[in-house]
Amino acid sequence: MRKVGFIGWRGMVGSVLIKRMIEESDFSDFDSYFFSTSQAGQKNPEWNISFKNETLIDAFDIQELSKMDILMSCQGGEYTSKVFSQLRNIKWEGHWIDAASTLRMKEDSLIVLDPINKKSIDKAYDSGIKNWVGGNCTVSLMLLAISGLLEKNLIDWVSSMTYQAASGAGANNMRELLIQMGQIHSSVSDDLDGHNLNILDVDNKALQAMNSEKFQKSNFQVPLAGNLIPWIDEDLNNGQSREEWKGQSETNKILAIDFNPIKVDGLCVRIATMRSHCQALTLKLNKNIPIEEINDIIANGNEWIKFIPNKKEQSVNLLSPAQVSGKLNIAVGRVRKLDIDQNCISIFTVGDQLLWGAAEPIRRMLKILINKGNSK
Repeated sequence: MRKVGFIGWRGMVGSVLIKRMIEESDFSDFDSYFFSTSQAGQKNPEWNISFKNETLIDAFDIQELSKMDILMSCQGGEYTSKVFSQLRNIKWEGHWIDAASTLRMKEDSLIVLDPINKKSIDKAYDSGIKNWVGGNCTVSLMLLAISGLLEKNLIDWVSSMTYQAASGAGANNMRELLIQMGQIHSSVSDDLDGHNLNILDVDNKALQAMNSEKFQKSNFQVPLAGNLIPWIDEDLNNGQSREEWKGQSETNKILAIDFNPIKVDGLCVRIATMRSHCQALTLKLNKNIPIEEINDIIANGNEWIKFIPNKKEQSVNLLSPAQVSGKLNIAVGRVRKLDIDQNCISIFTVGDQLLWGAAEPIRRMLKILINKGNSK
């Protein structure tokens, strides 16, 4: 069987990936080897799977890494930058699957999002491509949500306004959000327990706590609890953040559109939710279609879409991170025609960025490679 090495399996994306693979009994299809950047030589994790190595292997040992047919990295971009080129320089010809963004836009890499670009994956495999990279979480979730419209070539442009959870910034940021929530509550807890509640005084105390020097904000740099952050990722010095730039660049690479690309732009905002990203989309369609037909196309785009009728009760109860987190379903709703143009529609979508936004596409890519290898 093929040898598959795993790096970065302890982190958030890696943990979600391993959980999904155990659920789907993926580990029975290949020989598993686990690497570590900090605990080489220690015992393997206590999972009910078969390990080929007795202890964890040094993730910086290029010779050991080069023995693998496939390497799956969730370790992050710094690790990829340090190790990947060393492997290729010694003529390692295995497949590299990566959750980090480092290699996404390279010509010899493909951004993977099966089922959206399965044909491109097959074509790239046949042409000898061996670098497979998971896409930006909001881009992947957006493309899955509107896959039916994409398949019928109905989209002219997309404005994507994202509301991204703390988990998109990492585990420490999630922890910080919880600490901030606790600090705000502690600053007003006595007032909340009193009988003569003056909500304006409570609000003022909470605001003072958020803006105090003692408020925990070493990761976000500013309060996120009770607040939002209207900028994600680095400044490209043209008024756009890198996270916003990814919308159009990655969308068209995933869809393999070289000419007349779909225009995608918008603002990316961090909000005080723990997990799952939301997006408010405005789409310009290239033809006037009845709303009933639009709903049907979206709802039947792929098997993971959970279509929510544009009604208040269903939207409030089902179209939220609290309902979607931890699930493969991508909630899609608030679909309606906008008054600004008969071809413009709105969509609100919510998806777990640790699942379909990160772990699931690379899990499916590993399955594709294993199946292709077994069919030879």
